[in-house]
Amino acid sequence: MVEILSPAEVSRARRTGALVAGILQSVRGRTTVGTNLLDIDRWARAMIVEAGAESCYVDYAPSFGRGPFGHYICTGVNDAVLHGLPHDYALADGDLLTLDLAVSLDGVAADAAVSFVVGESKPPASMAMIDATERALSAGIAAAGPGARTGDISHAIGSVLSAAGYAINTEFGGHGIGSTMHQDPHIANTGRRGRGYKLRPGLLLALEPWVMADTAELVTDPDGWTLRSATGCRTAHSEHTIAITDDGAEILTLPG
Repeated sequence: MVEILSPAEVSRARRTGALVAGILQSVRGRTTVGTNLLDIDRWARAMIVEAGAESCYVDYAPSFGRGPFGHYICTGVNDAVLHGLPHDYALADGDLLTLDLAVSLDGVAADAAVSFVVGESKPPASMAMIDATERALSAGIAAAGPGARTGDISHAIGSVLSAAGYAINTEFGGHGIGSTMHQDPHIANTGRRGRGYKLRPGLLLALEPWVMADTAELVTDPDGWTLRSATGCRTAHSEHTIAITDDGAEILTLPG
């Protein structure tokens, strides 16, 4: 289903996006060497509940997971790139952590993700990979607007990732979002210009470039949820929710 939101619903989406961005910013600021992933999950839960919002993850049980997910935020460490299930792990200096959060407020959802290195150690290859996903995200957003097509976004994202030397997995990518977290259209992280769904004002999209350092192959963790690189290499993931407007694309999940 492709859902086109009314101006009033887009206004509510701005509030949801601001909440998601604020929670991610707060959690990132509190995360240090020694922080436990379960503490991060508790922090996220407390802020979601305090805001009167609902988690899009707790009861989420799609066909590809061993659901329900049962937690409030995805926490992927090093080789874990998507759907990282929080567990009892204390972060070490130099760990590459991805936080992915989706919540619903007043009936509209927003979704965002950020990757960063914990502590003082900043491995150059990890920093370069994070930078590539962030640049790809910016390129995808710049390609979005009324009259553009999903393939234009995919091509923009894929061009940046490929130029940076990363193989691209197309099993998981961006997606429509609105009254529910995952909707059509699918936004692959590579594609051809001029193909796919034509964008219209009122459409919300979650764009999410992600890569693995030396492979495009995923494996599923024994927890039934966490997706890891098949080679054990490091991974990175960046995501924003955007709204298509008459003038282009508005980022709803920018930190305040």
